[in-house]
Amino acid sequence: MEEDGETSKSKADFEYPVRSGITEGEFEELKTCISDYHTYSMAETGQCCSLLAQRVHAPLETVWSIVQKFDRPQVYKHFIKSCAFKGDRIVVGCLREVNVISGLPASTSTERLDVLDDEHHVAGFSIIGGEHRLRNYKSMTSVNEFKREGKVWCVVLESYVVDVPEGNTEEDTRMFADTVVKLNLQKLRSVAEGMAKEEKTEP
Repeated sequence: MEEDGETSKSKADFEYPVRSGITEGEFEELKTCISDYHTYSMAETGQCCSLLAQRVHAPLETVWSIVQKFDRPQVYKHFIKSCAFKGDRIVVGCLREVNVISGLPASTSTERLDVLDDEHHVAGFSIIGGEHRLRNYKSMTSVNEFKREGKVWCVVLESYVVDVPEGNTEEDTRMFADTVVKLNLQKLRSVAEGMAKEEKTEP
């Protein structure tokens, strides 16, 4: 397939490390979700992508209540100093202005909500401006619930595609972005599991 003179390829053409975070059985059940929500068309060169998974021992409603809050990413995302939401309510197309803590190769980020699907528990955003190096960054997060033998947990998938900055390699760019996403997912797990414990102890 040709787009704008460049050869594009599906994200599914790549081998992802997603299985390192989940079981083979979970991976098999998530294949449709990955195909539907975590697949992009991307340039043959100059871009990189990744897909990461995090198991969270909390019910879907709890995890989704955190992920869906586009106006409050700092609840579970590291490296955010503040967030100014631009709008009256959270709808597709709304914007947020994020200020990043010092020490990272970024200071601000303007982000647009691209997807918010309460039925399928999927949210996605794009970085459209700001002072940073993540050009044409698009991200998608899905929350997937599992129930086995009376136990309930979620697997959160987060994927992205981004331009490789000039002077960087795909490997370097992916390593940096993966580290940030992985830390965010770990904090999401901690926050959601803490909320789930509180909900259980409430009278």
